[in-house]
Amino acid sequence: MRIVDLDGAVTDQGFHRAPSRSEPADIVPAGDLAPRLRIVAARDALRELGNRIGPRPADEPELIFYGSGDFHHVADLFLARVEKPVTVIQFDNHPDWVTFPATSNCGGWVNRALERRNVRRVITIGPTSTDLVLPQMKSANLDAIRDGRLEMYAWRVPSTRLLGAAVDSPGSTTSGDGFAKQLVWRNLADEDWEAFVEDLIARLGPEAIWITFDKDVLATDEAVTNWDQGAMRLDQVLYAIERLAEKRRVLGVDVCGDYSPPLFRDPFRYTLAKLDHPRQPKFDAAMAAVNDAANARIVNSLEQVLAC
Repeated sequence: MRIVDLDGAVTDQGFHRAPSRSEPADIVPAGDLAPRLRIVAARDALRELGNRIGPRPADEPELIFYGSGDFHHVADLFLARVEKPVTVIQFDNHPDWVTFPATSNCGGWVNRALERRNVRRVITIGPTSTDLVLPQMKSANLDAIRDGRLEMYAWRVPSTRLLGAAVDSPGSTTSGDGFAKQLVWRNLADEDWEAFVEDLIARLGPEAIWITFDKDVLATDEAVTNWDQGAMRLDQVLYAIERLAEKRRVLGVDVCGDYSPPLFRDPFRYTLAKLDHPRQPKFDAAMAAVNDAANARIVNSLEQVLAC
């Protein structure tokens, strides 16, 4: 297990120091880079972080924690170290698909991943976010869904008006035409979860997978994050990862979504965070305990799964 320590959110918890652990976590100090990486990454800071993380260990699956979901675009840095063809499976309450601005940012990093030659497909599971409502008005990369490189499986999102070409895919259908056209998202909350996972596995190609897990996809009693949260249960996510690992080679799992105070040195990132983050109660010890307990469950499950 590695911890890329950008904000202290993970290193302040006790799960990685549990007496039952056979070896300590490998901690990569990176707090000095955080102000230039949070929300939107500066290229030089991203390059330096890549140097500190180093190359991917040969033939060993990785489990990486890295703090707040404000840093989710760092997942693309992990993917940059993967040379083999790979499908990315993302558990997230948000699609992270905005096409503007074309930077490395937490709201559009999926597009950076799709630009990589070895990334065959990105499959996003779990959004309840309003980002999926009138998506064409919010710079959504619907073309990636149309051409099959991006699949979006909402947890619970209402149908919405659609302007432009139809968006028919395994996770969505289009009804009506003209100004009456509707984009209807498949809602996994109404389906049998285990059956969905088996169907997903059956549709995967032979390539390995990388899993990125933003804990804002979870209900608020199982995670405390910087973002609006979804309704999935941690057991559901862990079940899916376990089944995926049984059927495909998992190159790594990265985990973000631990709350940390959004501290900024520049007005640009501060303004973006103010506009996007929901108002939240003061983070306290009880909230910290929720995140620590969730991470302990994640580690206990995935270290066994990835070792097989």
